[in-house]
Amino acid sequence: MSSTGPMMIVGGGQCGAHAAHALREHGWDGAITLLGDEGRLPYERPPLSKSVLLGQKTAEQCAIYDAAFYLEQHIELRVDAPVAAIDRVQRRVVLADGEAIGYHRLLIATGAEPRPFDVPGSTMPGVHALRAVPDAHAIAGELVPGRRIAVIGAGFIGLEIAAAAVVRGCDVIVLEAAPRALMRAVPEVVAACLIDRHRQMGVDVRFGVQVDCLTGEAHVTGVKLADGSIVPCDAVVVGVGASPRIALAQAAGLDIDNGIAVDGMLRTSDPHIYAAGDVCSFPHPHTGHRIRLECWKNAEDQARAAARNMLGHGEVYSAVPWFWSDQYDMTIQIAGLPAYSTTTVVRETGAASRVFFALDADGALIGASGVGRAGEIARDVRIAQSLIAQRACIEPALLADRDVKLRSLLVAEVQ
Repeated sequence: MSSTGPMMIVGGGQCGAHAAHALREHGWDGAITLLGDEGRLPYERPPLSKSVLLGQKTAEQCAIYDAAFYLEQHIELRVDAPVAAIDRVQRRVVLADGEAIGYHRLLIATGAEPRPFDVPGSTMPGVHALRAVPDAHAIAGELVPGRRIAVIGAGFIGLEIAAAAVVRGCDVIVLEAAPRALMRAVPEVVAACLIDRHRQMGVDVRFGVQVDCLTGEAHVTGVKLADGSIVPCDAVVVGVGASPRIALAQAAGLDIDNGIAVDGMLRTSDPHIYAAGDVCSFPHPHTGHRIRLECWKNAEDQARAAARNMLGHGEVYSAVPWFWSDQYDMTIQIAGLPAYSTTTVVRETGAASRVFFALDADGALIGASGVGRAGEIARDVRIAQSLIAQRACIEPALLADRDVKLRSLLVAEVQ
């Protein structure tokens, strides 16, 4: 299956690499061009805030495929090819060096980037944010035993970096403006489990604090809060959320709504252009809301769905989201969208492991959050994904009873 012009993918990350592979898997035998701008093979980003910071994995080991793969699959990978513009009329992209390349279908997979932290002193040496490999290397260089690390933001990235810093022997403080951690991600009881573990590990976690500025001259030395107090530190890591990288799409006149707005088939307002991964917002059939997800599994799932739809399959994307985070000896696995819940039901799955089931106002299961040892939560979270996909309504008492096999509820729901 081929046509004039290549399948073009802008964004050489998790989503882009998997989309290129999926195009080949599903029968496209024409040209595929994958454009990146980081100067390296597409790689997985989750290890940057975990194993790379801890020295357990190198950046090279994070590569999704090796260089030989792209050659074997006849995928033209260009790792230093920033795109300056999309010409929708001529159906081509224009690179920063002026080169223009035509496309048959275009996938925008440019991801997200750290939200700016605009306070005085935020550009000082010693202040970091994490997105790419050089950022991880710079942060890892700060994690020296005995140093004081201030993390601004108690989202998943901030908490993972805090955990890595503690393991590396640093003194850590986490400053969060909101009244609790992970406000947009999980129910309060789940967030409380994570924060309790951080405090047990010696992290000073503070909520409801506003940062006035960062202090220092040649290098950051402290964080001044709105109450006038100063938190001394040797380095600052900022993790106050991420923004979708929409500049190209916006300049091209595509619809924007908390990211590049796509329909259920991941198609933008231009029928020849698709978007997937962290950069797009899409209507999710399980919630009735337009949402945007920033997670590894969604980027991979949407890459495959977008590739099929670029080939004309016409499939509505309806995968149940799944996410994980490793912090200390704890694993957090989340299925569905627990932040939309009105009721939380707890199941004890081990001595220090629990799964929190999230129900909506109609009693339907919409999320499951497992916290503890991977072997004690992974199975239940995985089965919960299937129950969520079925919009299963299950008695809370059955969800709470660890003697009730979740798989039996799944079978009953199918019948």
